[in-house]
Amino acid sequence: MSMDLPVLEVVPLVREKLLNHPVVILQAPPGAGKSTILPTLLLEEPWLGSRKIIMMEPRRLAAKSVAERMAQLRGERLGDTIGYRIRFDSKIGVNTRMEVVTEGILTRMIQSDSNLEDVGLLIFDEFHERSLQADLALTLSLHVQSIWRNDLRILIMSATLDSESLSASLNDAPVVTSYGRQFPVEISFARQDSDKPISFRMALAIRKAIREQTGDVLAFLPGAGEIRQVMQLLSEEPIGAAVTPLFGDLPFRQQQEAILPRADGGRKIVLATSIAETSLTIEGIRVVIDSGYSRVPRFDPGSGLTRLDTVRVTRDTADQRTGRAGRLAPGICYRLWTEAIQRNLVPQRKPEILEADLAPLMLELAQWGIKDVRDLQWITAPPQGAVSQAKDLLEQLEVIDKVGITQQGKEMARLPTHPRISHMLSMASQKEKALATDIAALLEERDPLDKMAGADLALRVEALRKWRKGEWVSADRSGMERIERLAGNWRKSLQVDIDNSNPAEFEVGRLLMTAYPDRVARQNNTQSEYYTLSSGRVAKLPKYDPLIYQSWICAAQLDVGKGEGKIFLAASLLVSDLRKVAREQTTVQWDHDAGKVVAFSEWRIRNVLLESKLVSEISDAEATRIICGQIRAEGLRLLGWGESEEEMQARILSLRAWCPDENWPDVCSEELIKSPEDWLSPYLIGVRKEAELKRLDKCMMLIGMLPWELQEKLNRLVPAHVEVPTGSMIKVKYSVDGSSPIIQVRLQEMFGLMDTPSVNAGKEKIILHLLSPGYKPVQVTQDLKSFWQGAYHEVRKELRRRYPKHSWPEDPWTAQPVRGAKKSR
Repeated sequence: MSMDLPVLEVVPLVREKLLNHPVVILQAPPGAGKSTILPTLLLEEPWLGSRKIIMMEPRRLAAKSVAERMAQLRGERLGDTIGYRIRFDSKIGVNTRMEVVTEGILTRMIQSDSNLEDVGLLIFDEFHERSLQADLALTLSLHVQSIWRNDLRILIMSATLDSESLSASLNDAPVVTSYGRQFPVEISFARQDSDKPISFRMALAIRKAIREQTGDVLAFLPGAGEIRQVMQLLSEEPIGAAVTPLFGDLPFRQQQEAILPRADGGRKIVLATSIAETSLTIEGIRVVIDSGYSRVPRFDPGSGLTRLDTVRVTRDTADQRTGRAGRLAPGICYRLWTEAIQRNLVPQRKPEILEADLAPLMLELAQWGIKDVRDLQWITAPPQGAVSQAKDLLEQLEVIDKVGITQQGKEMARLPTHPRISHMLSMASQKEKALATDIAALLEERDPLDKMAGADLALRVEALRKWRKGEWVSADRSGMERIERLAGNWRKSLQVDIDNSNPAEFEVGRLLMTAYPDRVARQNNTQSEYYTLSSGRVAKLPKYDPLIYQSWICAAQLDVGKGEGKIFLAASLLVSDLRKVAREQTTVQWDHDAGKVVAFSEWRIRNVLLESKLVSEISDAEATRIICGQIRAEGLRLLGWGESEEEMQARILSLRAWCPDENWPDVCSEELIKSPEDWLSPYLIGVRKEAELKRLDKCMMLIGMLPWELQEKLNRLVPAHVEVPTGSMIKVKYSVDGSSPIIQVRLQEMFGLMDTPSVNAGKEKIILHLLSPGYKPVQVTQDLKSFWQGAYHEVRKELRRRYPKHSWPEDPWTAQPVRGAKKSR
């Protein structure tokens, strides 16, 4: 294995650090040999003994390619010393000591053997990608290392990585750097921004590069859709090079065509997604053309949904892509963006754990026995909002409960797929299992039908089964091959026979609902494309989609959007099936139109109502809760609150202001509205209607709020009326702020009274609004004696002029008070 690769220079240092440290970080550029040479050399380390090395690769293609390359370097067949494990595929022998696995596989290996007894070294390759599963696997590995296996070594490798920050989060793990032998790469930026489609600009750039440069071309595009568009554009005129796609959904044979040199030595153009950023070595590349975009999943905890967003690449990703042009010789990278945009690129990509659906992670942690994510050591802690959303989903799927993982959850955790799909597969009856495997494959792979086919998942099932029988279907052939390959893997795993019969109506929806119970949706109006999901969000089908004739659907694929969502894949539901999963609850509410408390027995699927019926019996407790809530919303108006109640409030509140040392309660309207349960509840037994509320004696309720000793004082200290010399009982007007009370009384009724009347045991004098015989105000005073002595004589002159037939004595102290219109003699 005498190869002149840069990583060989740091192998002694890596060996020394691994001998003395539990965790080591290796930073090495692409092409240094870190993924193929270094791991095989570490197989001979004395501390490893007979134990294995498990190396994790982010993608299946990289795992298989790296394993094959290592086996070739040793002159062995794949499956001897070197093997691999990926989903539904493995090449492992009894003598295998180096296993290259994908991320999910490593997590399951740890789950099945928590001590990792036969493993001595775990290698995390391309860790800079910071995938969710890589972060989880590293967290579990550190947990194993700290509790059970202090002899377990962990090597973290990457080309572009903030090694200092990573080291700090791993107890200052040592960092080994290989600077590599990267050839210079010239970078060419676009001169100006363009609003033309990415695929069009890429096709132009490829033709330019083929004319101006030598060697093979690697072009980075966001996704398979753009790759197909560029292939179509390049096929319109001869280009003098073979065009090969490279993305994750391609069969392994086609992926190898993109990676290996052409047999005839001709030039090659590789159109790739971000899959080509990893440890894959694509032979002959001298030119890189970077669109500057990638497609990433973004999870919205608020909606519980994930969408794929096309985003600008980060600076470190752009640098890694550029480096692909300088592995073998000097190269060039065409960047389809301007230098101004380059200066504003985000330095590093975000860890997926910050933006991903955390349901798979939370299922793994539940199986591990972890209830609180904060109990583990994370490079980046998962956000609590997404954690809560994931827990809610797992509870709906009956994967976890208050105790921990359920038996159902343990069964599901064995299936290598998202908890939604594993729930559908595990819940399907034996008769439904074959259909469940087809649905699972269709959900996990790209849609094989054209968008114009509509959103109905049942159509995809029918197309798949027709295609399997050899019938013609209008579908993407390579897509059908991928789907059937995955469906076959599921059938093999679940020991299910193939089924090509047409599924019964609503059978697809019934199974789909077990995977997406939170995406059951009810049509807003008859034959409307708008549906309300059980989560409460609104989403719509494409216009003229045949599914609009179905009142109930279950949405499997949708884009939550910023306002309304768009449904891309769904299936119709039968109401009788919905009743089996709907939860019955009694809803008690206030009927504004009828003015009373009403109750309904409702069957709901979360926020969506299936059906309801009126309930006649309503408990006093529920009625009280609703009435008190309505008072908080509407105020005291609902009780028919009027002048009498306001006067009682003012009397009590005046004493509260005047006698702060006594326990007079705060009965202001704001406080009463804030806590009606405290004072109103005892009077609501049997009360259901607004009319009944208005008949209640609210003044007695206010008095009832007073302690017994204060009830006795109320009428004595703040009487509702005071008696004047004529014997008339005059209403006293009190204020809620404790201002002086007021009475309005005709002046003639006060003759003979020396001093101003008072309340509160004589402490608060009443303000007298003295009126003429015609009830017009003539004087306001709080000192009656002074009024009689002075101002009365001036007032008398005016009153004698205006009311000459009335008696206006010179001496008001000895005069008889007059109630009626006593005439002068």
